[in-house]
Amino acid sequence: MSNAVSLILKNPSIRISATGVFCFGFAGAATAPYLSVIGIQELGMSDRGYALVMAAGALISVAASVLIGNLTDRLGSYRLMLAICAVSGFVGFTSVYLLPSIGSFALAKVAFIPLFTALYPLLFANVRTETASLPSAEVASVNSGIRAVLSLSWVLVPGVVGVALAESRNMLPAFLFAGMASLACLALFVFGMAKPDKSLRVRPAESFFRAFAAFSQRGLWLRLLAIALMTAMLHMNAAVLPLIVTDQAGGAVADIGVLVGIVAALEIVFIIGWGYAERYVPQVAILIVGTVIYAAYLFLLGNITAVWQAYALTGIAGLGAAAIISIPVTYLQNLIAHKAGLGASLISVNMFASAGIAAAQFAIGTKVTDYAGTAILSAAAGFAGALLVFFLDRRRS
Repeated sequence: MSNAVSLILKNPSIRISATGVFCFGFAGAATAPYLSVIGIQELGMSDRGYALVMAAGALISVAASVLIGNLTDRLGSYRLMLAICAVSGFVGFTSVYLLPSIGSFALAKVAFIPLFTALYPLLFANVRTETASLPSAEVASVNSGIRAVLSLSWVLVPGVVGVALAESRNMLPAFLFAGMASLACLALFVFGMAKPDKSLRVRPAESFFRAFAAFSQRGLWLRLLAIALMTAMLHMNAAVLPLIVTDQAGGAVADIGVLVGIVAALEIVFIIGWGYAERYVPQVAILIVGTVIYAAYLFLLGNITAVWQAYALTGIAGLGAAAIISIPVTYLQNLIAHKAGLGASLISVNMFASAGIAAAQFAIGTKVTDYAGTAILSAAAGFAGALLVFFLDRRRS
């Protein structure tokens, strides 16, 4: 992993991408914990309206990532599209702060912020281009290092924002903080990234829409389904952990924040560890092992009877989550390896698909069983995803 850190620090473009990922994470970590509070309680949006806005925003985010990824591949440069995404984030976040209303909140969530979220896969696409000549193990290690930077922002920022707004009348300043993070991204891309050499630009050999044929590759959607089943376990944990800890285990609300913070901190350490392991162990093998570990964690979480048991599970939770968080970044990019922008857009597709799968699992699970049973259902589905990856890529593992 030391080689990966060295590459990140020494290569200006990769270093800027890593800093951009931190600023992107800052914007998300500053606002995500308070979205429902701001939208529903402070601005007066209905529960149904909030749900529709969130669903529309997620769908538009996926579409934006795919379209922008394809467009960036054709432009041959990431600087312009990264800057546009950063501007969109600045406009969206600051408009909610300056003009707080249901309308500004809804417009930001379905138009400006979805475009900003396309920045995340674009940064990994930029890194992919910069590391194209490196061995695959080093590429994966660099990706893991940059993904650890995102986790770091989620460890540091929520607590800082919470303390900063402790005496505030509302949580709207969180959107101002996110807007400033977007502005920092813009400054990075405009002043830090080199302008592309137009003389080196290669004219695309295929039309804009024909490029989407890359999504029809054999096995791509099955692999994407498998990764989504694995990643859905993370969404499920976010939904059931608070409920199981405060109900079944008899814990306090304060325990939730502590548990999440511990796991997030451990994830950073384990992401670095998995990145080092990728130099010696096939990527697919690490992904499968990490998924099995996290599935075991969810199964055990569903059977806890005391809050100390939840704390005892933080180690394996962080170990498994670190693999599921970091390894799919490179795995998904490799599915469309010859198109960095489109390949990276699969990261957003996976985020959307896994969230949808987790929502369906939660709806079905809570109808036929309790929260513990729902966690176990998700663990079984994640394990099935691991088996599917093993079946499809057993030669590589």
